[in-house]
Amino acid sequence: MKVALIGATGLVGQKMIQVLEERKFPVTAFFPAASSASIGKKVTLNNQQYPVISIEDAIAAKPAIALFSAGGSVSLRYAPLFAQQGTFVIDNSSAWRMYPDKKLIVPEVNGALLTKEDKIIANPNCSTIQLVMALAPLHRKYKIHRLIVSTYQSVTGTGQLAFQQLMDERKGISGFKKYPHPIDLNCFPHGGDFTENGYTTEEIKLENETRKILGDQSIAITATVVRIPVVGGHSETVNIEFERDFELADIVNLLSNAPGIVVQDKPEENLYPMPLTAHDKDEVFVGRIRKDFSSPKSLNMWVVSDNLRKGAATNAIQIAETLTEKKFV
Repeated sequence: MKVALIGATGLVGQKMIQVLEERKFPVTAFFPAASSASIGKKVTLNNQQYPVISIEDAIAAKPAIALFSAGGSVSLRYAPLFAQQGTFVIDNSSAWRMYPDKKLIVPEVNGALLTKEDKIIANPNCSTIQLVMALAPLHRKYKIHRLIVSTYQSVTGTGQLAFQQLMDERKGISGFKKYPHPIDLNCFPHGGDFTENGYTTEEIKLENETRKILGDQSIAITATVVRIPVVGGHSETVNIEFERDFELADIVNLLSNAPGIVVQDKPEENLYPMPLTAHDKDEVFVGRIRKDFSSPKSLNMWVVSDNLRKGAATNAIQIAETLTEKKFV
């Protein structure tokens, strides 16, 4: 299968190449593309080197699938050009997520919605993906009324320059500052840009995307995004108020049997999800599952996942796999 990768030299692009290899996706011809500054550089897939080409050349190659991880403006400009010639575009930016006619897909949750006509498919925000993976089996049975989420996000979610800032600060080096504050030995409640209502763009994405993926605009959601000095993945405290009462054992059972979820919940053995242990894994890890005794029909849990893998690259490749399973490509 002919596959293009737009943004092949970035953090997520490189992770997509790794996941394509690991999952043995059937790539017969590969067209890595990036900005003009990267054209001519080499990337390696399945032990074969490929030169980075322009996006225009990638369009001319007429791939079956184009994976995008190059930012919203690039996607808005080029994704329709791929789509109009029949290429399926899987876009990791926020550009298309909230368009009513574009599907926002987490395969384990709503992959069945995909049709042959969906030429531009949106990959959700990293923190949204792990959240809805844990929420979906619970919402189906007990219906979520209200959701309070705080996310503790890895610097890798901001990109290579943020990772470099953390490493420089850890070594005592004065270098480029991606963040407005030091990140090593620090954290701050700032992810994305602040809006007029006091919430950040990352918080608003989490709220809107969760409702869209779960197919329920009635869910009341409030979120706070915190950036922390880790690299292995994003963590979330999740407080859920259901419309129906529940037994805790059934919650654990639903999560344990949900595809892509691993329950790690033995606090007496100090076993609970952590970015350190979620790093470079594809699953979403859930622990600290307990009733909220301050509110009826309410639950607390802790959700962790590698934001570059399931939160970005792996979910995108799983969407591509869904297209092949449905024989759309």
